[in-house]
Amino acid sequence: MDAKNGVAGPAAECRFDLLGIGNAIIDVLAPVDPSFLLDHDMVPGSMTLIDAAQAEKLYTLIHREKEMGGGSAANTCVVAANMGARVAYLGKVADDAPGRAFAADLQGSGIFFPSSFLTGHVADGQPTARCLVLVTPDGQRTMNTYLGACVSFGPEDVLAEVVASARVTYLEGYLFDPPHAQEAFRRAASLAHAAGRQVALSLSDPFCVARHRAAFRDLVHGHIDILFANEEEVCSLYQTEDFETAMEHAAADTHFAVLTRSGRGSVIIRAGERIDVAPVATQVVDTTGAGDAYAAGFLAGWTSGRSLAECGRLGSVAASEIISHYGARPLVNLRQDMEL
Repeated sequence: MDAKNGVAGPAAECRFDLLGIGNAIIDVLAPVDPSFLLDHDMVPGSMTLIDAAQAEKLYTLIHREKEMGGGSAANTCVVAANMGARVAYLGKVADDAPGRAFAADLQGSGIFFPSSFLTGHVADGQPTARCLVLVTPDGQRTMNTYLGACVSFGPEDVLAEVVASARVTYLEGYLFDPPHAQEAFRRAASLAHAAGRQVALSLSDPFCVARHRAAFRDLVHGHIDILFANEEEVCSLYQTEDFETAMEHAAADTHFAVLTRSGRGSVIIRAGERIDVAPVATQVVDTTGAGDAYAAGFLAGWTSGRSLAECGRLGSVAASEIISHYGARPLVNLRQDMEL
């Protein structure tokens, strides 16, 4: 292990710096007339969960202007790859047009996405998850989301050889809902630790935490090396409204917690050390994916042997770029910031 930061050193022969595991979702952007929303009983500006039949029907009716990979952990992987990290991703898709588009999007970013997830891992006939983003001329986005294949990710989808070859395996809390996904998380953690690697978890959402608080607490306490959460999520996990109290609980459970606080920056706790990190000033346009990007910047720094303070700075840099425009993927090459 590297004495500087605790991650596996060069002798460990890691193929990847980061492995992300999460909900594999394709984002489909389509311009529509307001009458289209009215004709299909949609509330402008809303997000609605839809079934497979509705998803397939809408997918064929709209003019698909742009299709791109989505999902929290996938966003983190893309940003980390943009910053120069060697990245892999595991997530469940079907061998259909959206699934192939998802794979191509990741591979186009230089991310390893096993071909077996498009052949031998079709999820009981369920189509690839997709978020159909219908954009009216006024710029308003109305979203219809079908979760589909991604929620069937289970222990059998955790590829041991990929986990063992990644310095850090990063788990997306959004995927934690189904029992088989919880088993997959524990299998991934066990495989990673057996190989001398580390496991990171993003809590993802306070409502997700509230649904499975006891299971999350058990996972954090017994299986997680690095916990990522925002202020609301960590307070939900420990059922307190006081951030300092929640932070103390997190530090006791994991000994390494990275907690973001929006405009107040972030706090890093590790082995009794506390580092407060300032945010990077920018014009806020869209906060979607800010936490995903922060985790990417932090882990890109961590797996390359940077100090905790520098990891926090890189997280802030990545988050500030993402929130300066619409969408959760970077518009510029952030690798130069790794060299400052």
